[in-house]
Formats: sequence, structure tokens, C-alpha cells
Amino acid sequence: MNASELTVTWHSPANPPFRINGFAWYGEEGKYRRLPQTPRVAIPPVVDKFANCTSGGQIRFRTESSSLALRVKLCGLADLNHMPATSQCGFDCYIDIGESRLFHSSSRYDHTKRDYEIVMYEKMERRLRDVTLYFPLYQGVEEVSIGLDRDGIVAEPADYASDKRVVVYGTSITQGASAARPGMSYTNILSRRIPLEFINLGFSASGRGEPEVAMLVADIPKPACLVLDYEANCPRPEHLEKTLPEFIRIYREAHPAVPILVLSKIRYARELFDDALLNKRLSMQAIQRETVERLNRHGDRKVFFYDGSGLLGEHFHECTVDGVHPTDLGFMRIADGLNPVLQKLLE
Repeated sequence: MNASELTVTWHSPANPPFRINGFAWYGEEGKYRRLPQTPRVAIPPVVDKFANCTSGGQIRFRTESSSLALRVKLCGLADLNHMPATSQCGFDCYIDIGESRLFHSSSRYDHTKRDYEIVMYEKMERRLRDVTLYFPLYQGVEEVSIGLDRDGIVAEPADYASDKRVVVYGTSITQGASAARPGMSYTNILSRRIPLEFINLGFSASGRGEPEVAMLVADIPKPACLVLDYEANCPRPEHLEKTLPEFIRIYREAHPAVPILVLSKIRYARELFDDALLNKRLSMQAIQRETVERLNRHGDRKVFFYDGSGLLGEHFHECTVDGVHPTDLGFMRIADGLNPVLQKLLE
């Protein structure tokens, strides 16, 4: 069924009781964007470009509607060769059952179009449900409207455990490449296990730890913790050795007691055949570990290191689309490994 065949009222998620989460500057600017529209410091143009991708964004609400439709206007077309349109440009719908947030449906649309209308579900039993819609991972969204039964109740969703945010800064993998659908990026998986707002600041090939970006990350209020996952974008070990201590220093000036988790990258399949690539990862891993240990010795006991090389498990080479970017299996394994680590940091 097409959305036009349903008898629905179209709602803007900008209006209560809908809640928009995952965009740290949304309350000030009302834009589906991951950095401020006019940053207070100059940032690389490519970072500014990828800030328009809506990875990590969520629309949350409670409804008894028997149908749910979406009307979406994208900033561009699906054009990636390592991700399906469902994840690059689509939305995922999750519905709470008891204590669990469970997948229901994904956007399936004509990916040659920038604008689309879709039905996420129809003919559901009329009872109140908490619904979460996950934004596209690798495209911008200019507009989105939610179609619900004309006589259906719409109410506020359940509250988070607190108003604190988990902020994750990093790479294309952090952003969600190459999940098959938005709900399967590792930050979105973790958001279903840890009842806090997650802010995804993964910038494809462009999260390089620049001090200007660190300043903007430090501007995000009420952080519960910060995860630094940008090793894979560093061209050389020397780059990481220079930027990591400075990033942490800038962040610490604004947030003296917030836990910081430094996460080294997953293993790439080509390491099995390329000793130089393996040695580069081991060198960068050592830099991160030594940086954290040095800060610990100097009195900052709230900076932690986690070796991410084992997150994909023994068969890491089978958990990616292209030897680098995880499949849904890979992202689930990353989330499985990080969940207990973050839970402990957030105690």
C-alpha cells in the first residue's frame, strides 16, 4: 500500500509530543544536522559536509495509531557502492515491547528519488506503543513528516534514565558504514541497551581529531562520557600521536570529570596479507595505550583505553563488506563488546 492510500494526519516531529534526539544542536537550530550550521571555529569543509548526514538521529513518540507512514525529503540520492539505500537514505522503525526495543520495518523506496512516501506499518492493533524512528546514516534529511491515524492518540515517549548524553566521535565505521539499515550502526544498537541519548559524530574518512572539532565536541552539554574512535582516519602514527593528547586536553578544559574512552580500531581483513598494515595498527594501538597511561600517571584517572582489535572476534575477516566496514554481524559484535565497557563507565 502507498502512503497516499491511507487515511492519516501528517505531523511534524518538530512539534510536541514528538522528541528529536541525536542532534546536539537541534534545540537551538531546529536542523537535522550533527554540528552547528555556523560553527564558532573553522572546521574542514569535508567535516562540515558530513555533518549534514543524519546518523544517530532519532524520532521518538508514543501512539495507538494502527498505521504509520513517512513522507521524506532527502538532501541527495543514494549513491554509495558499499551500502544499500535502506541504510544510506532510509529510516528504521522500532517498537517497544516490554523492556525491549524491537525492529519492525525499514524504508523500501525508489532509490532514484530524493523524495518518497512509505508505509512503515498498517492494520496494527490499536494500543499505545513507544515508537523509535532512526534517521538515515549517510544522507541528509531536509524534511520528514509522520502520518498517523486521524483519531489516534500521540503522546510523549518514555523518558531516558537521565538527561546525560553518550558522545561518540570517529570515522565512517562510527557513522555506520556499511550497516544494512540505520538501526544496525553500533551507536544505534547501543542506544537500545543503554537508556541514554547517543550523539554520533562519526565523519566518513574525515574524523581526524582536529582541535577545532574537539572544541565543538566539548560544547555539547551534559555528556555522560566521550568515546574517541578515530584511529582509522589517521594517515600516520605521528598524526595520532599529535592530535590525541590535544583533543583530550581541549575536552578536559570543558569537562574535567567526564569519563573518556579511547578506542583502538577493529582489525582489517588485509592485515592477514599486508604486514605494513598490521604494523601500522599495532603502532597506533601502542600510541593510544601509552597516551592514556601517561595521563593516568599525571592524575587523570577518568581516561581509559580499550583495545578494539578483538571486537569482531576470531573470524574478523568475515564480518565486513569490503575488508574494512562492518556488516550487521560486525556491528552487532562491536556493540556486544562495548556494551559492558560503557555500562561500567556510566555507573
